Amino acid sequence: MANFVLVAGARLGAWAWADVVPHLEAVGHGVHPLTLSGLADKHGVPAGQQTHVQDIVDAVDSADLRDVVLVGHSYAGVPVGQAAERIGNRPARVIFVDASLSADGEAFASGGPDGGAAMRAAIAANDGFWPVAAPAHYGGHGLTDEQVARIVAGSTPHPGATLTEPAVLTRPLSALPATYIHCLLPDGKLETAWAGLLASYGWRLVEMTTGHWPMFSQPRELSQLLLETAGE
Repeated sequence: MANFVLVAGARLGAWAWADVVPHLEAVGHGVHPLTLSGLADKHGVPAGQQTHVQDIVDAVDSADLRDVVLVGHSYAGVPVGQAAERIGNRPARVIFVDASLSADGEAFASGGPDGGAAMRAAIAANDGFWPVAAPAHYGGHGLTDEQVARIVAGSTPHPGATLTEPAVLTRPLSALPATYIHCLLPDGKLETAWAGLLASYGWRLVEMTTGHWPMFSQPRELSQLLLETAGE
């Protein structure tokens, strides 16, 4: 059986996977939701991007996990992609859930049409943290008001250094045995640049008819995709 290591995106922690964990455990898999340093119950712990990479590596090494399926959602795709190449032959597969992908020397904050200027400004104005998003940020993503309230209530400001420091990769991500899950809401489009990149990697691309936080909006459907993908 596989060992799923689940890493949620910015501002979130292990708690974000609460509705997914039972579906994976029900069929006998090991499930290890992870809170990265500086977030949720680890809020206040100093963290840079390499801290988050090491958090993932340590979670795998300390439990001596084998047949690992690394799952990175949103921001977590950046440290997960780096961690995957540092745990030897343990990853059976890497699954990126509507995630950012790391490139050597590039920071998460460098993405977007403004090159990350707005994110960097927000971090500078909030004592080095990316502030928690307002409820309106989650509109159009297939979430109920209750789900949005749950996300906002559980979120913590995100350590800014993890977003602005560059990724460190010794080999291209295309070398990973990976699948990319793209969430279609709100606009149903995968950016042309991303589509071309994924095609060049030769990864399987899977779509979900929901928004950027499927562990809340469609946990059962996401769990089934994770199970199907892990068995490939």
